[in-house]
Amino acid sequence: MTSNIGRLGEPAPAGGSAVRNSPLAEEILRLIWRERRISRADIARRLDLSRSTVSELVSGILRTGLVAEVGMGPSRGGRPPILLEFQDEACVILGVDMGAAHVGVALTDLRGRVLAWEHRHHPVRDDPKGTRALILDLCDTVLASRDGAKQRLIGVGTAVPSPLDPNDPGHLSELVLPAWGGESRLEELSTRYGVPLMMDNDANLGALAERWWGAGRDVDNFAYIKVATGVGSGHVIDGKIYRGATGVAGEIGHIAIDPNGGPCICGLRGCLATLVGAPALASRAEELFPDYPESTLRETPPTLETIETAALAGDPLARRIVEEAAENLGIAVAGMINLMNPSMVILGGGLERVGDLLLEPLRETVRRRTLVSSVAASEVLTSDLGPRVVAVGAATLILEAALEDSRLLTVAGLRKEA
Repeated sequence: MTSNIGRLGEPAPAGGSAVRNSPLAEEILRLIWRERRISRADIARRLDLSRSTVSELVSGILRTGLVAEVGMGPSRGGRPPILLEFQDEACVILGVDMGAAHVGVALTDLRGRVLAWEHRHHPVRDDPKGTRALILDLCDTVLASRDGAKQRLIGVGTAVPSPLDPNDPGHLSELVLPAWGGESRLEELSTRYGVPLMMDNDANLGALAERWWGAGRDVDNFAYIKVATGVGSGHVIDGKIYRGATGVAGEIGHIAIDPNGGPCICGLRGCLATLVGAPALASRAEELFPDYPESTLRETPPTLETIETAALAGDPLARRIVEEAAENLGIAVAGMINLMNPSMVILGGGLERVGDLLLEPLRETVRRRTLVSSVAASEVLTSDLGPRVVAVGAATLILEAALEDSRLLTVAGLRKEA
């Protein structure tokens, strides 16, 4: 079953549909989505249903516009079957990535493809009012970029840089986002567009995107680690996102790497985030400037992006920073592998562009610090979904819910007919 994490607003669908009252129709719709193209006869065989039952239920599904007849399939000795195809652009979804220092918004179809994308750097941690306004503006912008998108919208998924308690999904950590006063106040997204709003932690949604569309497809146990302003991780266990008892599972950034290290926003010292997060890496670069007078990082204030670019260009300072980050990150990853025994660890967010410059020293650290059987089972790699991964994961949160409850899909059709 789909988690109810972060359901902050859910306007009730108006009217009825041929799908919403039939569990069998829901199952058929999900099968067509998975297969993309399939005949009625194959549906009957796959679900062990009579052809008459399938034909009756498919007739109702066709009226929703989510599925269309698209020609003939190969004959098996009789009349060629008519193929049914899921219409990926029948509905669209907004995925919002609210980071600590940026906002990104993706408009996706029902197959996770990005139809429109907007991204802005913004001081999210310190400016809640401006952040909310920016999110609304970017959502309006991507919706306006596609004809009829607002009428086909089925929901808004939002990623936040904070743990979320499923029992209190509107509450944000006051340690992570002190200026927000513990409240997201993002319900306006639901009110503005008349669709459900769902929220989750950004690393969890990175893991969800990897599970559906990335390296984690068909992998039941893996971890996704996101390096940004801080460091977080999302965990897939037995094919599902694991959130813990109160939603704080995966806070790998607050594992103590150096108990005598610098202070962290969480109140502890020497946390991974104080050594690998974006501000920490920028500070480390500035600290090392005297030792690297020719470094290109001296030309502008260092960021994750400029460190990546300089490292790829062979800058010695940037490469040292990446190697140190790999060592510190490897210590945390090794502990997690020993504890959780995932079959894969996927690195996303900052530094993923440097590839083997990060992976090789990180893997070496992991090998030195893990049980032989644990590390042998764990592949460590970088994400190939790019900077939109968390926003796509946020949209996938809605898609996952919609495939479990097709009222989210059919209400878009009702809205278009109104």
